Amino acid sequence: EALDDAEGESDSGAVKAAIQAKVMSDVAMHFRPEFLNRIDESVVFHALGRGHVREIAALQLTALEARLAERDVQLSLDADVTDYLVGQGFDPVYGARPLKRAIQRLIENPLAEALLGGEFTTGDRIVVSRSGEALQFAKASAVSAAA
Repeated sequence: EALDDAEGESDSGAVKAAIQAKVMSDVAMHFRPEFLNRIDESVVFHALGRGHVREIAALQLTALEARLAERDVQLSLDADVTDYLVGQGFDPVYGARPLKRAIQRLIENPLAEALLGGEFTTGDRIVVSRSGEALQFAKASAVSAAA
């Protein structure tokens, strides 16, 4: 099994080397040798898939939950909210930037307005759920928070 893993890694390394050689060949056709001589190393990035975007969303939402926890506010998102955010923020061309904007537009901005408007206060647990194409923010009762 370890041998198979080692072979997979060497195959992956060979693929990376082939991709990098092709990229540098294409770059050499467009730039002068004086410029190319200044490049120390090239890094090839692969397009993000939905799974990657889901992991990034989880990290960004965890960071948001931590920022709110510093203000003694808990945030709880239904499972389909994350799926919705990933759907809104998935763009293989632009990477994770649309995801960050989707989280800001759909979660952070409405939540900030609700907090500033006094809809939620310190000690509240806010539950975010999805209703069709809209997200809803509701205060969880103390009974459901203890359950």
